[in-house]
Amino acid sequence: MTICDPPVPHVTGLGGGATVRRPGPSSASTLSVVPSYAKDRRCIAMAEAIVPLLRRSCPEGAGGYGGSYQVNLDDEEAVGLGGVELIRAAMRKAARTLGWKVNSIGMIGTKFGTMVVIQDVREIPEEHAAVVTKDMNERVRAALHPARGEPGEAPVQQDTVALMTQEFRAAVAAVTD
Repeated sequence: MTICDPPVPHVTGLGGGATVRRPGPSSASTLSVVPSYAKDRRCIAMAEAIVPLLRRSCPEGAGGYGGSYQVNLDDEEAVGLGGVELIRAAMRKAARTLGWKVNSIGMIGTKFGTMVVIQDVREIPEEHAAVVTKDMNERVRAALHPARGEPGEAPVQQDTVALMTQEFRAAVAAVTD
């Protein structure tokens, strides 16, 4: 056992996988190896199916910048697809084929089930910044409209998590069936 400082999970590359330090009782941590999905056929097939979804998540006219994608699956459904880590690895692999630099999150057992999120965090070139900013503002406005009690019809939310999840299910089903 090793003392983990800081007491948060820490991941480092290690050949075919990664070593994860997980905080344990009394600041002790345990080491476990997370498998690499780089050559897993399920991961590769899922990544290929996800690429068009990630591409479509970018605002129109933004040159492929500013994309993000989130899926919320039942925990059992996520396990049936290979687990949260495989889904997250496939999303990261798909994003890298588009040239994205990404932040990603994969969580099991949330109030929404299994949640996997990926976001393009590349610096946005000046010529695309206005389009990405406008799109982000419109999404926030549409999401907050009911909560703020603004008069009039709520703006249409184009890419809701529910819609993204259904698209994801359809795309993955096409390559897994």
